Amino acid sequence: MPGTLWVKLTTRTIVEGNVLPESTILYTDKAANYPEVHPLHASVCHSAKEWARDDDDGDGVCEVHCNSCEGAGAGLRTFLRLFLGVHKYELTDCVTTYETIVNAKRITPAVIQRMCFGDRLHSQAS
Repeated sequence: MPGTLWVKLTTRTIVEGNVLPESTILYTDKAANYPEVHPLHASVCHSAKEWARDDDDGDGVCEVHCNSCEGAGAGLRTFLRLFLGVHKYELTDCVTTYETIVNAKRITPAVIQRMCFGDRLHSQAS
């Protein structure tokens, strides 16, 4: 199987398994593996020096961009540099910590408690 087709099929499998067809618009760049992987799809063309653009509704807001996915990967790589030398079996805890930090709007004592103890304290109180 040619490399591009394999990547396209893998991308399609990931998108179909995680994104409902009518739930959101998939924003990507013009890479060959993205076309036709999602019914609602918009893209930017980096080779044409396009990083974001208005989605043709004239409101002036650049809805089409793909920096959030690229930025998330870069953020995770930067965070994981703190844990160089950590055994690979422990990396899932590091990724989970990063995910919690990114998803929490504010780091509160409740967030720290949940990161340290999970839901065990809540289930014991019941």
